[in-house]
Amino acid sequence: MRTARTTPAPRQFVAPHPAVPMLPGPGLPHDRHARIAARRAFVGLKHQFMAAVDSLDGMRGDWLRHQVRQAHEPVDLWLLRGAVYSALEQQGEYASRARRDLHRVLDSVFPDGGELLPFGLHR
Repeated sequence: MRTARTTPAPRQFVAPHPAVPMLPGPGLPHDRHARIAARRAFVGLKHQFMAAVDSLDGMRGDWLRHQVRQAHEPVDLWLLRGAVYSALEQQGEYASRARRDLHRVLDSVFPDGGELLPFGLHR
């Protein structure tokens, strides 16, 4: 006689009807302005990345264009910067201009070169 093995139902980590809203409301005006500014900075960064990888040929260029299009946050693009810089090294004069522009916009979005500093420590 075989005993049927039943697997337990997966745990639910979120209550079906949370008492407290999970997403913040509209917030104060300065919160909203900060979110808008952050979104604009990300869009500008993504446009710069798209312009930089637009001229790349081959499978590597296709892969980089796909990765940039799929980026949803600035950190996604930050992680791609090495691959983009490496691919641009093999291009001509346009690529050196694209690298400079990309470096400039990365510095504006990630001050201090993206270096992680302990909380409260400023340069």
